[in-house]
Amino acid sequence: MALLNFKKDDGPVAGTLSPEVETFLQGYSIEVMPRTAEKVADFRAILPKGTRVYIAHIEGTPIEDMVATAKRLNADGFPVMPHFPARIIKDAATLKDWIARYQGEANVDQALLLAGGVDKPYGDFHSSMQLLESGAFDAAGFKRLHVAGHPEGNKDIDPDGSMKNVEEALHWKQKFSETTGAKMALATQFAFEAGPIIAWADSLKAAGIDLPVHIGIAGPAKLQTMIKFAIACGVGPSLRVLQRRAKDVTKLLMPFEPTDVISQLAAHKAANPDFNIAQVHFFPLGGIKTNANWAIQNGGRSAVPANQ
Repeated sequence: MALLNFKKDDGPVAGTLSPEVETFLQGYSIEVMPRTAEKVADFRAILPKGTRVYIAHIEGTPIEDMVATAKRLNADGFPVMPHFPARIIKDAATLKDWIARYQGEANVDQALLLAGGVDKPYGDFHSSMQLLESGAFDAAGFKRLHVAGHPEGNKDIDPDGSMKNVEEALHWKQKFSETTGAKMALATQFAFEAGPIIAWADSLKAAGIDLPVHIGIAGPAKLQTMIKFAIACGVGPSLRVLQRRAKDVTKLLMPFEPTDVISQLAAHKAANPDFNIAQVHFFPLGGIKTNANWAIQNGGRSAVPANQ
């Protein structure tokens, strides 16, 4: 399938409440950390009812803080998906303890499994595949397990810049998805261009990988902030979108918004209903409220806050 040849005015424009963008944002998810969640007085005032909230587990964050954040969000009616970074989980006993805490205190039954951004593992685990193989999540009856996707590759996994190891891991996870009772999906790193995202998603389907894709999108943020996070997170060639904008000094202090990439992906999804991107997952790099307000302004009925 040929990619759309996007022009500046191609597709629906976010901010106009187009039906394509509204539909594409239906059921979006968002990521928080305990310290950023503390800054939000009431999530029901900014997030739609039933929004899945991922809780990022950064190295050094006590499990008690993670569970407390999950408990609060669950009490507010939001399904919670905490991160389980393999490399900071010491052993099987620790993994089972975390699962038990999340279940017992916050009614958690879904998780994002990933290697984690730590160079040296704390103990027995170094990959999400090992966490899946442990059987701990199946034994606990988890209903949904997400794993990481990398539309532009990952140099931690493939230092040579190829996609070889990433692709092998995806095939392994595809086979695993056929044996677990939990629903699985790919939650991806963020990227800034629709074309490469579409090409990657189509390549998955061609390779027989039918896991739904929850595409990572960076929420509105200052350009300097966006570039800093993009470099730190290993964003690939689509970083050029930010670099081109940075050359225009009149835009350096203006927030960078995901208008173009959302609009173009929404147009492609509307034209190709079987496109395997199922949902949008926001990384609120400029703040949770800022991201949620952008969704409210652009998502119509898909972003109406829960308390309205």
